[in-house]
Formats: sequence, structure tokens, C-alpha cells
Amino acid sequence: MALTESESRGRLARMSPAALAAQTRAWLKDGGHHSIAQRVAGAAFMIRVASAGIIYLSQILLARWMGTHEFGIYVYVWTLVLLLGDLSDFGLSSAAQRFVPEYRRSNANDLLRGFISRSRWIACGSAIVIAAIGATTVHLLRDYIPAYLALPVSIAFVTLPFFTVMQVQDGIARSHNWINLALLPPFVVRHVVILALVLAAYLLSFPATAVTAVIAVAIAFTVTTLVQTVILNRRLARTVEPGPKAYETKTWIAVSLPILMVEGFYMLLTNTDILLLQYFRSPQDVAIYYAAAKTLILVAFVHFAVAAAVAHRFSEYHVSGDREQLKAILADSVRWTFWFSLAAAVVVLAAGKFLLSLFGAHFVEGYHLMFILAIGVLSRAAIGPVERLLSMLGEQRICAAVFATTFFLNVGLGIAMIPRWGVNGAAASTAIALVFESVLLYVVTRRRLRLHAFAFGRPAAG
Repeated sequence: MALTESESRGRLARMSPAALAAQTRAWLKDGGHHSIAQRVAGAAFMIRVASAGIIYLSQILLARWMGTHEFGIYVYVWTLVLLLGDLSDFGLSSAAQRFVPEYRRSNANDLLRGFISRSRWIACGSAIVIAAIGATTVHLLRDYIPAYLALPVSIAFVTLPFFTVMQVQDGIARSHNWINLALLPPFVVRHVVILALVLAAYLLSFPATAVTAVIAVAIAFTVTTLVQTVILNRRLARTVEPGPKAYETKTWIAVSLPILMVEGFYMLLTNTDILLLQYFRSPQDVAIYYAAAKTLILVAFVHFAVAAAVAHRFSEYHVSGDREQLKAILADSVRWTFWFSLAAAVVVLAAGKFLLSLFGAHFVEGYHLMFILAIGVLSRAAIGPVERLLSMLGEQRICAAVFATTFFLNVGLGIAMIPRWGVNGAAASTAIALVFESVLLYVVTRRRLRLHAFAFGRPAAG
């Protein structure tokens, strides 16, 4: 139906710069949960985009500085650090997004203070034990480990306590909607420090080896974690009133361990390709594959940003029994994740050859891998942050079972396909596993929670 002249003038008036500015100011001031979630997701995405640029620049410089062999060694060690670091916190970083909103809503300030304090100490202690076991194992097996891996892996273990504490502090900050404090230190500041240290090493003519790069990473982790701790403690002192602390350590661990299984198997799933490639292929193949996989990182950042914004909302609405709000935020999160991921994938794939060429001429060989990997990434985006939903609503055990099943499928496919097809086999096995995982998670969410977690069809109606 045609618009009347007055309706047309009204629509144009609402699109004027002044009207748009007023609408933006109102949105920024809106204290509604929907607007807060949008702002947090937007901030998280922008931080990860900035992080992607910095990380990408640092990887390009490292690849050109060290060459494919040393860069491949660094990639393997860095992957190992990420894997062990995510496992070392016992799942407490994600559990924080369940317990902190719950304690704040129920005014259980003694338990809130206890969790904020003890969760960090538990995580730090577990990381120290894992680091000591890892370093001892490398020493005992030094005759069986390639000489070029032993030293950088040993140095990497030093970073684990700092990595783990930062993880838990990330979760605590997110639960207070302090998204800048949660994400800037690990995803921007840390990588700026690494970049500065690598540049200094280059200017000072340090050896262009993986050992030099891993030392830079260790220093960056230490500095960034200490700064984040100071800032977080100051904010908490202003937000959480002082008083006695209470502890429900058994409850925290009982909830966080299944979450750890979810995150552990997810980390294993997302890093299996790198680990298997290191075993079956050369460091050069690892480097080329890693460059292609990480060039798609912007697409995955959308999923991360949305999950960072809504995970604690899932817990909050579940605890309060507000199912309609839960359905609404789930529908929004799935839509945001998929459509923005699709747009990001189109842009990244279009620029893929150019981006890979920045690493060096040989890295363009991995361009076709980006298309294979994008299938898995987009299938994952089509169900949104559903693994966070399951974990926050007490379904972390079955979520862990899904990830475990997918992990073993990925390992089996990798062992069968990588020796024969190399990097192509690694990409295909990962993509197939992610599609399989997405289908399972959708079915579990539908049957266990009666919620529709898919970008198409009825929005969050069960």
C-alpha cells in the first residue's frame, strides 16, 4: 500500500542525521536487557576485530621473520598453550557466568566474594601443577621429542598460570558486563605487547626462532595478567561491598567440571587438525594450514562476541524462571551469529588470496582450504552460542558428550584422511566434524530444552 505524503515525510524525518543521532543516544542509555546485550555483543565484536588485525599483523611478521619451518614450530607450541590453558581453569571461567549473576540476583554477597576470590586461586594452583607435570614430562622424554620442540614447549609451560588466571578474570568481568576489561587484556593488549617484543627482537638481531617468539609470549602473558588483576580488583572493590566470604567449593567444582569437559573437547576439536598435522606432516604444512585457518578467524569472532554478551543472560533468565526472555535472547543470539558470520565469511573469502599472500608467496597454496573450513564454521554459526545455553541451563554433561563424540569423529577422520590427502584431509575432517556437531547440538537443545536454536524456522519456540 502506498504511503501518504505525511507518512513519507515522517519516515524521512526519522532517517535524518539528527534523528539517527537521537536514536543512537537513546539506545546507548537504554538499560533494558535487550539493548545491553546488543551493546555488549557489539563491543565484543569490535574488540575481536581489532584483535584480529593485531594478531594477523603479528602472525604475518612472525612468518616472514622466522620462515615456514620455525613459524610452524611456533604454531604448534602456541596451539598447545591454548589447549592446556583452557583446560587448566577447571571450567571456572565459564562457571563464573553462571554463579556471579545468580549470587548477585539473590544478594548472596558472601558467596559472591568467596567465588571471586577462591576461583582464581583454584585455577592458578591447577595451572601450576599442570605446568610442573608438563615440564617434567618433556625432561623425561627429551630423547624421544624432536630437539626443536623441547625448549619452546618447556618455556610455554611457564605461561600457563598467567593464562589460566586471565581466563577466570575474563569470566568474572563478563558477568558484570565489563566487556572491555574482559576482552581487551587477552585479545588486544597482550598481542600488542607480543608485537612490540617481536619487533624489538628483530631490531636487536635476536635469533629468528620459535624460542624467541615463545619467550615474547611468556613475557606478554605475565605483564597483561598482572595489569588486568589490578584493574579488576579495583572495580570489584567499588561494586561488591566488603564483608565475610562463604564458599561452596564442592558445588562450584561439580558444576564447572562438566563445563570443563565441554570446553576441553571443544578445544580439542578445534585444534585436532593442527596437532595431527604436526604428527603426520612437516612444520611447513602446519604453517600453511594455520595461516588459512586463522584467516577465517574474523568469522568465528562473531560467534565469540555474541556468546560473550548473552551467556550470563541465559543463566539469569533461567534462574528467574523467565522463559519468554530466555526464548527471545536465544532467538536474537542465533540470528546475530549466523547472519553476521555469513557476511564476514563472504568478505574474508573474497580477500583470502591477498590476505594469505601477506604471509609469503607459499601461503597462497592454502587458499582453497578456507572454503572447506568455512562450511564447518557457518554450520556452527547457524545454531548460535547453543553450547553456552546448554552449560548455563544445567545440560553441560550432555553437551560434553556431544563434543566428545565429535572430537573422536574428528580424530578418526583426521587419522584416515591426513596421511593420504595432507592439509586437504585436515580441512575436510574438521568441516565434517563441525557439521555433525551442529546437528547434534540442535537436536539436543530441541529435545532437552524444547527450544529452537537454528537460524531458520520458528524462532526459539519449542
